[in-house]
Amino acid sequence: MAQAIVITEYGGPEVLQIATVESKPLAQGQVRVQHTRIGVNFHDIYVRSGLYKTLALPGTPGIEAVGVVVQVGEGVARWKVGDRVAYVSSAYAIYATERVIAADELIAVPDDLSDELVASSLLRGLTADVLLHRVARVAEGSRILVQAAGGGMGQILCQWGTRLGAMVIGTAGSDATAKKAGQAGCVEVIRYRGEGALDVAARVMDITQGYGVDVAYDGVGRDSFDGSLASLAFGGQLVMYGQSSGPVPPLEMPRLAARSASVCRPMVFHFVRHPKEREAMAQRVFEALRKKHFRMAEPKSFALADAAAAHRELEAHGAMVPILLLP
Repeated sequence: MAQAIVITEYGGPEVLQIATVESKPLAQGQVRVQHTRIGVNFHDIYVRSGLYKTLALPGTPGIEAVGVVVQVGEGVARWKVGDRVAYVSSAYAIYATERVIAADELIAVPDDLSDELVASSLLRGLTADVLLHRVARVAEGSRILVQAAGGGMGQILCQWGTRLGAMVIGTAGSDATAKKAGQAGCVEVIRYRGEGALDVAARVMDITQGYGVDVAYDGVGRDSFDGSLASLAFGGQLVMYGQSSGPVPPLEMPRLAARSASVCRPMVFHFVRHPKEREAMAQRVFEALRKKHFRMAEPKSFALADAAAAHRELEAHGAMVPILLLP
């Protein structure tokens, strides 16, 4: 038997209930992973609330974890009992003490990186790799805008983008997040909320002397989309990777034609489908961690049974600090 968080209806954090579930038998090509750290992400909140109706109910949420192989199925050659592994999965079922998973979905955790660090950074790091190197090509001289630059994902984009030689402009809604954004490498942080709030696009144009940005990274969604689009240079690209303020209304194509702009909405799971590509991406993330291309704040941890409290923490304070579940 195993312990898992089971959702029987969409709703607030209170729907995250701990339950005893039957352990699944291994099929050929599968392994059993005993989780040691489970990452908590905004995606989990969207799934729990029903904004993303991608989890069949009753079901167990969660999209990333680190653990130890405790059982190996027939036909598995790469892994052995005791191996440290990590994975991300759009199939969910990760808020649990263990998971049966296909062996070729796993990533080896290097000896020099802790479970805590990998669980705090793998999904965000893979996402940043996709955003900076795949859907857009950020390099020396690039001009980029990072909305909510003081948040967890925003800080990674700012730090890694700066290391790549980009000029990074950030936005922030509070003094605390503005300070984080500045420490992450932004040449300027634009306040978009409260006293001293500015028109983001107008300020971006001032900073870039009318050029605009080559890429705008936006994980906020509805509240920031218009400002991101208006901040683009001719031929610029708006990369939407989240919607913490809500979904963006339908976009009329003539708005893109005004500056020959483009918009994309990448999902990291589409880029990690193939083992070789996923392994190469993970190695870039691990090397970036070693070289301090981006740094993670000390995570805040909750027991698996306290998943509801973990969600409340993320909803109340955002993702400036990684949140983990301890099975």
